[in-house]
Amino acid sequence: MRTDYHVHMAETGNLDVEYLKTYIEKAREEGIEELGISEHAYFFQETSDILSNPWVNNRRTLDFKTYQDMFDEAEKQGLPIKMGIEMDYMPGKEKEMENFISSRPFDYVIGSVHWIDDWGIDLAIYRDEYEKRDLHEVYRQYFDRVVTLAESGLFDFVGHIDVIKVFGYEPDDREFLREQYRRAAKALSSTDTCIEISTAGLRKPVGKLYPDPELLQICKDEGVGIVLCSDAHKPDHIGHRYEEAIDFAKSVGYEEVHVFKNRKATKHPIG
Repeated sequence: MRTDYHVHMAETGNLDVEYLKTYIEKAREEGIEELGISEHAYFFQETSDILSNPWVNNRRTLDFKTYQDMFDEAEKQGLPIKMGIEMDYMPGKEKEMENFISSRPFDYVIGSVHWIDDWGIDLAIYRDEYEKRDLHEVYRQYFDRVVTLAESGLFDFVGHIDVIKVFGYEPDDREFLREQYRRAAKALSSTDTCIEISTAGLRKPVGKLYPDPELLQICKDEGVGIVLCSDAHKPDHIGHRYEEAIDFAKSVGYEEVHVFKNRKATKHPIG
């Protein structure tokens, strides 16, 4: 079983069935049996009470009905697609996030950390901020959010769990990093929250898979499940370098991936 659940459409095309079909066709070519679209929640007017800042507000241009209509039409046409969402986890907004998630028929929900307060940690326009801050404190603040994301129990899996390394800024202190990894993995395990093995990092400045090999091993040891994802932003990204992701998963002992429907998970052999 191969999955690709972390997939975006709105930045490169319309949220309609015709554009969706180009993603489905690419997934078929790549041997992906489970494809899901998980648009950024901040695009939708209905999330303004969860995340609001100038960068986001300039991109909040859609009503959720547009998204729902696409999936409704896909169902009518018998197209094989799962309905997801990628939600920016914002500490203190758990009730608002729960209200948004629970009132919509998602198959799965991704929780991701893209913001430390008003700092967009993976945005190129904010990259210089890494030069101004203490890197240990940055990583501590980031993983604080990963821990509370997991503890919230709101999400099915975490997106690109160590995206904080996206621009190549990583502490040299491996024991410090292991401490962050262990506390994240324990929180994930306690709520049965999965992680994704994501090939997106291979397309980013860091040039590495998410997560770090040591983090993946710690997650495996703690019993945290996985999905395979590309974080695609256009059809060509679907299934990108998946052989490396599968080998990576197997290298630490994973033999199964999680598959989601109506927020319920089942396990299937990788491959």
